[in-house]
Amino acid sequence: MAVTDIVTMSLLRYEGTANRWWAFQQMGLSPFLFRDVPGLKLAKPMGSGGGNGFSIRPNLGVYSLLMVWESEADAQRFFAGHAWWQRATQHSRQQYTVYMRTSMVHGQWGGVSPFEVGAPFDAAQPVAVITRATIRTRHLVRFWRYVPQVSAHAKGRTGQLLSIGIGEWPLFMQATFSIWSSAEAMMDYAYRHPYHREVVQKTRELGWYKEELFARFQVVKTVGEWDGMSASFPRE
Repeated sequence: MAVTDIVTMSLLRYEGTANRWWAFQQMGLSPFLFRDVPGLKLAKPMGSGGGNGFSIRPNLGVYSLLMVWESEADAQRFFAGHAWWQRATQHSRQQYTVYMRTSMVHGQWGGVSPFEVGAPFDAAQPVAVITRATIRTRHLVRFWRYVPQVSAHAKGRTGQLLSIGIGEWPLFMQATFSIWSSAEAMMDYAYRHPYHREVVQKTRELGWYKEELFARFQVVKTVGEWDGMSASFPRE
């Protein structure tokens, strides 16, 4: 039976004390916000770090919402009319949602594999990537000593359209979401960039993570704008 799952990643930017306080409160309410949404299989609201997200300093103005749906129609119904999403768009200045189908995944998130492969891999097409890891407490200082330099050298890489650090608790549950013009551009950075290669090597040697996940997605479409990002994909 064909996998019909759609994964959505939404980024929201909030400005002003009242709006940021509203967004911060939603993180604490997250277990109760999406329990009865039709077709929703998984929802993970996440915060971000300062700058482009790769910082131990929290950014109280940027949040993300990762969701897994039984079908694209279920996702569209949520974004078209769900009461919580309507409130979120009223409080936020910017919203950007990426619709994706999983083409490869390995590892676990919270003890489970949240994504089902349902799209063929095409190296020439735009690709989105989610990485997520729970960092062992004893390695936090060493990990955060390396991340800023990797992030700084990743910025502006050829083919990188978007990259942001996010997480349930970004200090020790760190995730990244990135979009690349092609899988070739993504792999060029992942396997040839010296700083990224060094972190991967140290991760393996020193056992920084007690859980990790890597997932690659075929981009179906994007809705909205994020920091002036050009319209590289079909949009509604």
